[in-house]
Amino acid sequence: MKMICRTLLVLVLVCTVPVSADPAIKKGPELGQVVTPEQAGSWDWNVYPDGEGLPVGRGTVAAGQLLFEQQCAFCHGIGGVGASADELAGGEASLKSEVPDKTIGTYWPYSTTLFDFIRRAMPMNAPFSLSPDQVYAVTAYLLYINGIIKEDQELNQENLAAVAMPNRNGFLQIYEFGEAQGK
Repeated sequence: MKMICRTLLVLVLVCTVPVSADPAIKKGPELGQVVTPEQAGSWDWNVYPDGEGLPVGRGTVAAGQLLFEQQCAFCHGIGGVGASADELAGGEASLKSEVPDKTIGTYWPYSTTLFDFIRRAMPMNAPFSLSPDQVYAVTAYLLYINGIIKEDQELNQENLAAVAMPNRNGFLQIYEFGEAQGK
């Protein structure tokens, strides 16, 4: 999967280079600098559902609650019940109901995707600012307030992918011989 992503990135970059006989156009605007393979590798932040790509780290529910109250509650409300941003916990209506709740417990299929989203996009005013330990902690707290893990469970790169999300199979429908299979 990583190889496919990298191959597609190289293909997109190669295909977007302007082709012209004019040397001034080929030279480009001379902005930035050449990226080394080591630098490009350090930007490989992909986390996959099976846990591949998770960084080394660990976090507890207690540490995550403190961090959430300091950096997340302003938008998501105390306990994740929603404020200016969506609610993250407390949803009870399934996605099949007339008015579905799209909270972590009812919507997200993989705990690793939640981790990846928090690391890339939160807090909204400072994405990529949380350490791996902080992201594991916030993830643990959010999974706890959704009733998915116990309060004393520590999350890390070894056990996060094994967390069974309630909607793990909610986005998949497997067809065999024209008949829908599954739930």
